[in-house]
Amino acid sequence: MESLVADGIFHVAVHELERADTGFRVKFGQEQLAITPTIDRVTAQLFDLYKRRASKSHGKFSTAADVAPTQKHLEDYVATKGAGFPDFISRLMETLRVHASSQNAASGGFVFFAHLERDERQFLLVAVVSNKLGATLTKTYDVKDAEHLDIEGFRFAGRISLTGWAAKEDRYISFLKGKGEVSDYFKTFLGCDTTVQDRQDTNDLVEALKAFADAQNMKPPEREGFLSKAKDFCDQIAREKQPLAFETLSNAVVPDDPEPLLSFLVDPDRGLNDGFVPHRSALGSLVKLKRETPYWSVAFERSAIHQGKVDYDPKQNVLILKDLPEDFAAELRHEILDV
Repeated sequence: MESLVADGIFHVAVHELERADTGFRVKFGQEQLAITPTIDRVTAQLFDLYKRRASKSHGKFSTAADVAPTQKHLEDYVATKGAGFPDFISRLMETLRVHASSQNAASGGFVFFAHLERDERQFLLVAVVSNKLGATLTKTYDVKDAEHLDIEGFRFAGRISLTGWAAKEDRYISFLKGKGEVSDYFKTFLGCDTTVQDRQDTNDLVEALKAFADAQNMKPPEREGFLSKAKDFCDQIAREKQPLAFETLSNAVVPDDPEPLLSFLVDPDRGLNDGFVPHRSALGSLVKLKRETPYWSVAFERSAIHQGKVDYDPKQNVLILKDLPEDFAAELRHEILDV
C-alpha cells in the first residue's frame, strides 16, 4: 500500500458510542484531532498496551456475503490517500453502532481511532475507552475529584495491519477476545474471519516457543527444559480439552519471570491465536527431532543428544545412534554383515 505520509501518527479521531433505550447512538466529536504531544503520547500508550494484551484472536476480512462493510470502507479510504479519514471514521462508527446494538454485552464508551505507522508497517487501531474517576492535587494542596481516560482499562480493541492487508497476508486483523461472547460484536464490526485450525495454531505456537528460546540465547540444557515444560503443560491442557491461554502457559513454564514469554507470544505482529485446544501430535516437535527421506526416517528425543545417546559429526554429516537395542543390533549385523 502506498504510504500516505512519513512514519508516525497520520490521523486520530475520537467519537462516543452512547447506550440508548433502543440500543446505541453515536455522538460525534471533531472530524479529526490535531497531532499534539498529548495525542502522540496517548496513541503510543494505547498501541503498546494493546500489543502486550493477552487473549487476542487473529484473522482476516471475511468473504461472507453478510459481513460488515468494514473492508469496503477501508478500500474507499485508501483510495482517497488519507483525505477521506473523517468520512471513513463516520462510516465505521455507524457500523460499530449497528453491531453493538445487536449484542447485549456490548458497552459504550469513547471510540479512539488512529491510523499510524510503526516499524514501517501501517495500522488502524480502534479502542473503546471510558472515563475513570481519580483525584488531583490543587495548587493549594487540596485533593479534588478529576476524571481522566482509563487508558489501561479498555475491554474492546482491535487492530488492522493495513500493510498486511495490502500484502494479502494470512492474518492481518486482531482483536481482544474477552470472555465468552462479549467481543463477538467487535469481531463482526471488524468483518473478521477467525476460522481456527487447532493443528495449525499448535504448529505456530511450537515454532514461536522455539524462536523464544533462540531469542533468549538459551543453552541446550535450558532450552530442552523450557520446551519440555511447555510440552507437558500444553499436553495436559489438550487432554482436558481446555482452551489454551498464553498468560497461563507463561506462568506455568516460566513462573519466576513470565512477562518476557507472554509479551513474545501476545505480540500481534506474531499473529498467534490462543483460546484453541492444542493438537497433541503437533506438540511432539517441542521435545523430538524427526526427519524422513526416501531411504530412512528417524525420530528421537532432544534429551538423547544431551545425554550422549545421539551424536552428530558435522564434518562427515553423519548421525550416530548409540546403545541400540540388542535385537535391532543383531538384525543390522545380519542385514549388513551377513552374520
